[in-house]
Parts: sequence; C-alpha cells; structure tokens
Amino acid sequence: MDSREAFIALNLISGIGPVTVRKLLEHLGDAPAILRAGPAQLQRVPGIGPETAAAIAGWEKSIDLAGELDRIQKFGCQIVIQSDENYPELLKQIYDPPLVLYVKGALLAKDKNAVAMVGSRLTTHYGVEVARKLAFQLAYIGVTIVSGGARGIDTAAHQGALHAKGRTLAVLGTGINLIFPSENAELFQRIAAQGALLTQFPFNRKADKQSFPIRNRLVAGMTLGTVVVEANLTSGALITARMANDNGRQVFAVPGRIDSPRSKGCHDLIKNGGAKLCESAEDILCEFEYLFPSSKLPSQLHDAPNLPALSLSENETAVYDLIERDPTPIDDIIRRGGLPPSTVSVALLGLEMKRLIRQLPGKVFVKNT
Repeated sequence: MDSREAFIALNLISGIGPVTVRKLLEHLGDAPAILRAGPAQLQRVPGIGPETAAAIAGWEKSIDLAGELDRIQKFGCQIVIQSDENYPELLKQIYDPPLVLYVKGALLAKDKNAVAMVGSRLTTHYGVEVARKLAFQLAYIGVTIVSGGARGIDTAAHQGALHAKGRTLAVLGTGINLIFPSENAELFQRIAAQGALLTQFPFNRKADKQSFPIRNRLVAGMTLGTVVVEANLTSGALITARMANDNGRQVFAVPGRIDSPRSKGCHDLIKNGGAKLCESAEDILCEFEYLFPSSKLPSQLHDAPNLPALSLSENETAVYDLIERDPTPIDDIIRRGGLPPSTVSVALLGLEMKRLIRQLPGKVFVKNT
C-alpha cells in the first residue's frame, strides 16, 4: 500500500481527522505505518485513546478501501495529498488541512491567486448581479474564484467567472459524485471543465449540518481573501468569513440596502471591523497589490517575468503597445490599431484591471510608470 491509498483509508475511518493523523505521523513516520500499527503501539501516541486505537487497528473490517479506489477510478477523479505539487499551498497553512482532496478537473499553480466569494442561498437580484460582476472582473484578470457550489451567491460567483472564461473552483459539502443542489448539474460540468470540483469527503457522503462548516473551512483556507456579497445574520457565509479571519486572511463585505435583512450580516462585518467594505473589484485588488504590480514593465512586454495573473491576451498586448507614455485618447488607439471599438474597450478594461494603464478624464489613457 502506498501513501496515497493509506491516506484515503485514514480519511474513511470515522472519527479520525487531520489533527489526529498529524500526531500519528509525527510518531510513526508515514501513513502506511499508521495502518500497520497495533492498538498498543497506537496508544503510545499522546492523545490516542483505546477507542481511536481500535478504530485504526481494525480499519480493514470497518471500511471498504478497495471499493473506494474502484469508485475513484470509474468516476475519473484524482486524489491529491499534501505532498503533491498541486495541493493548494494556502490550504497547507491552516490548522487542520484535509488529508486528501477528491478533485474532478485540475488544480493549477495559478490557483494560488484565489479569492473566495460567498453569500446567502436566498438572494436578491442586487446580490446576484453584484456577485456575477465581481467574479467576472476578478476572473478576467486571472484571479481564481472559489465558492461552495450552492444556490444563490455561490452559483452567481461561479457563473461570473465562467462567463469571463476564467478559472473557478467549487468546494463541495458532499461526496464528489453527488450533485447538490440538483439544478446545478450542468454548472458543475462546466466548472470541472474550466477549473475543478473538489471535496475532502469520500464518495456518497451526503450533505448535513456538519459537512457545510467543514466545506467552508476549505473555501476560506485555500484563498487569499473572502468576499461576502450578501448574507443575513444567520448565514453560513459568516462562518466562512470568521474562518478566513482566524487564518489571517482578508475579508471583504459588500454593503446593501439598510432595510434589507439579506445584507444585515455584511453590515455587521463592516461595522465590527471584521471586513473591509467592498464596492468594486478595485477594493479587493488594492489589498493584493503585489499580485498586480503597477511598477514599470520590462522594455519588452513579451519578456515580462511570469508574474501572477499578468498574462495578456493578443488584443491587450496590441492595445498596450499603442498607448504612449503621454496621455493617449481612445480614438487614436482605435484609429492606429485598426481594431473594432468594442474590442479596444474590452482590452483597455483588462489593462486597467491589471494595473498596466490608467484612465484619465475624457477617455484618455496612459501607461503606468
């Protein structure tokens, strides 16, 4: 048995979590050694009592590892463990990172530039539109949008990122083979194709009151910051915000109508200092300035270092080259570039969001130096 299979087995044992396994690893060396150990050896590890030792020592009788491995193979997902390069780096930094991640799709290195976007399942039109807009703008410039795949704000955030042809990750509160809510079946397929579905739960684990806070821990743990778009005072999104704060990550909250119960949670976060007020994508990007440097670029744009989220489209590169150090009107850019006005406008928006140019009054643009 290799380490990957051993971690899958440990993840299947009821009552054995990441913190317990970490203690066992410190004393026994690796995951297969834990499963080979007898009850007496296990109980010599501080904090491991008779019941826990018995559960681990008798694992072959209580779990179906062969069946789980078969389900993984047939479903076409991958198992990511902490020693893998694609295990989210930020997630390793929390107190109890998951032993394994079931992943449908792909986790990429650039997903380290990730922002969580969460909120209520019961939304207003305003909340949905704000979530889609913010997610679109962030995903467009290379930020990975992470959410929980639930109804409401989660769904809107995923949709916005997908519409921008950006990356989005859905962290599930169920086994990866279960679609919850059922109406998101097509959305989940699109997320897996353009990002990833992931969960720490084994196959066929149904959603319950315990699984969602566990899911929220991952959402907050694998991201640089969390944006709460719309949430009442009892929303699970506030749990995610608290976990993000506990992990030392930035929290943002979008204000809403003062008479709307759906925004009370966001307003409380802002009033109590638990979140920074967020009115635009710019408010989020300002907190992560180092990801989107506004300093002078190398003389040859194509020779720019592989900075996070700084890749440019062909149109953005063409438009950037047409902007002078002195203020350049949009009409001059369109005339000299021979591109349709709509194409130029989209490229200029992308360059602004990436902090490579800035707009002056009168639709005039200048490079940042």
